Amino acid sequence: MTAPIFRFTLDPTLDMDEAESTLHLALFSVEGLYGGARMRTEASYQRLIDEHAILVDAATDVGRSLVQVFTNLLTREFGENAFTVGRADAEPAVGAVVEGVQL
Repeated sequence: MTAPIFRFTLDPTLDMDEAESTLHLALFSVEGLYGGARMRTEASYQRLIDEHAILVDAATDVGRSLVQVFTNLLTREFGENAFTVGRADAEPAVGAVVEGVQL
């Protein structure tokens, strides 16, 4: 059984660095709920450059909270039509350029 992964596919006009900055705000917010140690051990994401997407691991309470907060912040900052979000496979597409972060 694969871990629950959520895929945020960004509109091509949305700057990936801006979206990742919004993800960092979500990380800071969730850290306030769970503390630094749990963030370092339970939160992770991958930035898929070629696919203009960000994957967030939601296998833990920390990850599920991160998905919810990130979704809300993206919506407020860029609008509902600037991205889509949904469950994804645990592995990125073959040949995708990936920048991964384990916090």
